[in-house]
Amino acid sequence: MSDLADQGSAEIIIEGEISPADVVPSAIIDSTASISKSVFGWVKQWGVPEWLESPIATSILLVGVVIISLLLLVIVRPIMLRLVTKAIEKTKVKWDNYLLWNGLPRWASHFVCGLLIFAVIPGLFKDTPELAKWLVKAAQIYMVIAAYFIIDSVINTAKALYKKTDLAKKMPTSSFVQLAKVIASLFAIILVIAILAGKSPLTLIAGFGVLASVLMFVFKDPILGFVSGLQLVGNKLIAPGDWIEMKKYGIDGDVLDVGMTTVKVKNFDNTITTIPTQVLINDSFKNWRAMQESGGRRIKRTLNIDVRSVKFCTDWMLKVLGELQLITEHVDAKIKEVDDWNEENGADLINQTNGRQLTNLGMYRAYIEAYLDFNPNISKEMTVLVRQLQPTELGLPIEIYCFTTTTNWNEYEAIQCDLFDHLIAATKEFELEIFQLPTRFDTETVVNMNGGRLDHAALK
Repeated sequence: MSDLADQGSAEIIIEGEISPADVVPSAIIDSTASISKSVFGWVKQWGVPEWLESPIATSILLVGVVIISLLLLVIVRPIMLRLVTKAIEKTKVKWDNYLLWNGLPRWASHFVCGLLIFAVIPGLFKDTPELAKWLVKAAQIYMVIAAYFIIDSVINTAKALYKKTDLAKKMPTSSFVQLAKVIASLFAIILVIAILAGKSPLTLIAGFGVLASVLMFVFKDPILGFVSGLQLVGNKLIAPGDWIEMKKYGIDGDVLDVGMTTVKVKNFDNTITTIPTQVLINDSFKNWRAMQESGGRRIKRTLNIDVRSVKFCTDWMLKVLGELQLITEHVDAKIKEVDDWNEENGADLINQTNGRQLTNLGMYRAYIEAYLDFNPNISKEMTVLVRQLQPTELGLPIEIYCFTTTTNWNEYEAIQCDLFDHLIAATKEFELEIFQLPTRFDTETVVNMNGGRLDHAALK
């Protein structure tokens, strides 16, 4: 029987790709083998038939292994975890706390338990090599699973620590984290299959080459999404916290997460939109990050002036406008400039169209520029522009182009509203009219045509 046992032990070492003899000290194998020998000798003393000796002894050893495993998991493992937890809590560094929260000590204790079982099996079951082979495989699979979760805990810890840095706001790691987890899980699956098949993992990886081409065809969209995710992150096109706008897909809100295949956006109506990363590469989208980082948000709006209210300034109007503190100096300077020009060129001012004249619209544009320069909520370090656009059927657009000193949405809207409230009200001082349908002139015409009675049907 001993000769067969020795042959069986050798068979385990040759067939197993991860041999216990390669990692377990020979002293442990010899000591556990002596225990097995003692059990066999003890059973032999019972006087049972010889053909029952091996099954009974093997069953006793197997029950012993189960009991030892339970003791390790139920008693020894909790004690180990408690000691490790106390040691981590006493340290001053923070990264080990993240390892504890992500369960690394818990899975490490599982790995140690599996390693202990892996170490005692060859010696205990040297007389039953086939059973020993499968028990070794079971222990190896148990350790592979525990090792996978250890790696997963390390990845989660690295992700949590990275989120605490300033770089995390500019370059998200969700795609890389998911990639690392996928690679770890694939390796774990390959190792488990290799253990069960008794083959080298490298042989299986080589055999997956043909399968990979099929998988690339079947999972084309996920693969493209994953590559797009790497492009988004690598080129810093998008990051969590960015405000993006994509009207085609109804997206207007803050990015919550940039995943391996999808991007999650929380819209301003508190709805959540999940969109494939590939779409963000193929289609255009607006990212407001640069605006937020610049510290100023743009105002670009127009006031449509009714062209029928535009006219030359009279002396009385210039006197009234000269009392506006923001443009007092401007009015005086422009009056002198125009008078000097007309005198120099001999303009006949009997008709106002002759020579140069100041207009109420020109004075109003000057007032807007002065008011923007005076307003502390308008940035003076960025572009400030007041210009006249092409007249349309809706009037003469005066465009105000400037930037606020804040990017906060609520504050921005309040500044914009206050600005245009004032500018619209100020048109009265310049005898200008904001264009709207129907206009005041249209209303007065209809009233006069109907003998002083307003005809709503005529207005339509």
